[in-house]
Order: sequence, then structure tokens, then C-alpha cells
Amino acid sequence: MALGSPDDSVMKLAGFLLLVSGWGIALIAVAILASGLARSCFVLAGLGVEILGLVLVVRSHPLLRAERR
Repeated sequence: MALGSPDDSVMKLAGFLLLVSGWGIALIAVAILASGLARSCFVLAGLGVEILGLVLVVRSHPLLRAERR
């Protein structure tokens, strides 16, 4: 892959969007759900989405660093 290829940009953008959506899931769950079990499940789902987004963002950076050498 070339430096700054569209694949890197798409992966980085998807990662950042997943980070934001994970926060949204967790905050909305806390705001609208009354049941503690349902709230906990949605907060854990939001954290899972955030972890997935963080993995995508982190994986997109080493590709750029390796190509600069």
C-alpha cells in the first residue's frame, strides 16, 4: 500500500466513527434504560464498539510508520 492510500484513510475514519458511536450507545443506554441489567448490557456493547474502533485506529497507524522507513 502506498503512503496515505484510501484504505488507510477509510480504516482510520471507520475507527474514529466507531469510537464516537460506542460513546453514543453507552450514554443513551444510561439515559433511557431503567433496568440495571439492560443498561449494563448496552454499556458493555458500547464498550465493545469502542474497543473495535480503537483497534482499527491503532492498526491503521503502524502501516503508515512502516512505509515511511
